[in-house]
Amino acid sequence: MTRTVRCKINGRETETAVDVRASLTDMLRNEYRLTSVKKGCEVGECGACNVIINGECFNSCIYLAVWADGKEITTTEGLISASGELSALQQAFIDEGAVQCGFCTPGFLMSAQEIIDSGKEYSDEELRRLLSGHLCRCTGYENIFRAVRKVTKAAHKAG
Repeated sequence: MTRTVRCKINGRETETAVDVRASLTDMLRNEYRLTSVKKGCEVGECGACNVIINGECFNSCIYLAVWADGKEITTTEGLISASGELSALQQAFIDEGAVQCGFCTPGFLMSAQEIIDSGKEYSDEELRRLLSGHLCRCTGYENIFRAVRKVTKAAHKAG
């Protein structure tokens, strides 16, 4: 059984028919070719599939595609400016060496974007807790933490 899902993905209005059992990960990857949304554990534990839905980060692997109807979804592809420039967050990940194999990076970026968009300044302990829902086997987390801390501090000063 299929159902039509109308939503906004990375600022663009979309409409597609999806199997009612399909995950949002499957819809984003298969229907829209948004390959930053990774299939990792497929049980909501690793964070590789994180996307922002109406301003809140979710594991798209355990979020049904039909639940996205009427919602606004942002993937890592949506962080890039209209002119093709990387966001400050993406650039900070590069500058701080927070990208190694890159598999977990899109999920971390989406969680970090939610943190930045909150407008709050977090302690190091709070920030580490907020980033704890991800598995990364390459970076040891410190470079990721530094990149996110760098951008949150800059955003808080600018705000």
